[in-house]
Amino acid sequence: MSAIFFLIIASIVVAACFLGAFIWAVRNGQYDDDYTPSVRMLFDDGTKKEKNEKTKP
Repeated sequence: MSAIFFLIIASIVVAACFLGAFIWAVRNGQYDDDYTPSVRMLFDDGTKKEKNEKTKP
């Protein structure tokens, strides 16, 4: 029976740690921009093309 109480208390502590980490991430702006990362691969990267054109003879 004491093992069950220990597991319940341990799971509550772990859940509280995850909740604290989530609240910290939200307050630090980790979830502010959720649109740009999904469309970043659609934009053309001009820096790679400029480097390749300069190195060609």
